[in-house]
Amino acid sequence: MTDLSQDKPVIVDKHSLALNMDPGIYYYCRCGRTKTEPFCDGSHEGTSFVPKKFRLDMPQTVHICACRYSEKAPFCDGTHRRL
Repeated sequence: MTDLSQDKPVIVDKHSLALNMDPGIYYYCRCGRTKTEPFCDGSHEGTSFVPKKFRLDMPQTVHICACRYSEKAPFCDGTHRRL
């Protein structure tokens, strides 16, 4: 059996993803294993990770964390600069 407490997210990249997004509900991938970066595709199954649900109320450009270590996930807080 796998010790899920030792799961660490995959660092996809050490920068943010600037995305122009429409209003809606989204699910951010916290594990970094998704094929639909940065959104969850269920690849976390069997790990301790769960997606982060977030909502946008208006169209906007957002900076999504690609390193998976942001304290403000799904949004980038610059943590990637220290990895």
